[in-house]
Amino acid sequence: MRYLKELRDGETVSENYFCKQKQALQTKAGKNYYSLLLQDKTGTLDGKVWELNAGIEHFEAMDYIRVEGQVVSFQGALQLNIRRIRKLSEGEYDISEFMPCTAKDQTAMYQELLGYIASLKEDSLKLLAESYFKEDPKFKEMFLKHSAAKTMHHNFIGGLLEHTVSVTRLCAYLAENYPVLDRDLLLTAAMFHDVGKLAEISAFPENDYTDGGQLLGHIFIGADWLSKRMDKLGGFTVKRKNELLHCILSHHGELEYGSPKKPELAEALALSMADNLDAKLEGVTALFKGTDETGWLGYQKMFESNMRKTGK
Repeated sequence: MRYLKELRDGETVSENYFCKQKQALQTKAGKNYYSLLLQDKTGTLDGKVWELNAGIEHFEAMDYIRVEGQVVSFQGALQLNIRRIRKLSEGEYDISEFMPCTAKDQTAMYQELLGYIASLKEDSLKLLAESYFKEDPKFKEMFLKHSAAKTMHHNFIGGLLEHTVSVTRLCAYLAENYPVLDRDLLLTAAMFHDVGKLAEISAFPENDYTDGGQLLGHIFIGADWLSKRMDKLGGFTVKRKNELLHCILSHHGELEYGSPKKPELAEALALSMADNLDAKLEGVTALFKGTDETGWLGYQKMFESNMRKTGK
């Protein structure tokens, strides 16, 4: 496959891409044309269909398409002038070729998560975690493929898994070094803190907020799921159930960041810090990866400050 980042001016292309956007426009002379945004896992590229003839089959935005055309340079940027388009049928493409995806081994990450579950000593918490991650194949399939956000951090296939494992790993370290922390409670909360994102954000290729996600948010959704599952499984005291739910409800740390509660348990405080640390460091990783600049990059909303790479 010829990925978009590999294309060069003057090349002829016959390849499959994802049509992220499609606009039907007119030139100043009144001629109809399509302006497209093509995507694969390496990035995006503008595409133009200047001749709307029989070689351009019907397709829409969010379709996977096969295109034929030529790469040209326009105003300092590459674009693809397309002569032919065919909409691909299911089975003709692998979604992972067209969407941003974790660079880490998903199988290994999931096994690491199962290892943390196996290490839990409290039966009720272990049973709760196993009921999702070991015994629910539909949940596992969704969890492996989902992102952790639309734009802010880990916004790629496998992003939710990668973020969850990283936060759980950080929490395991904290529990080992700070005896005040209840390891079983903290690790269980870490594994479940963002499960509500499975309903808050739609699956790829959309990866956008759902209606329920907009109205309720992943914190409430996740806490609601866990509350109902704990009631179904049994074995939880009211106190223990409330402690786990509090960790979920407070994991954004501050009311202005969307948490309905501020952390009031040591485990909730540790979880909120681990969650914020992993999100911020992934965010800065993505920021630096997307630029070759060595100077100041300007004000960054996520960090509320100017940022630059270190250098000698």
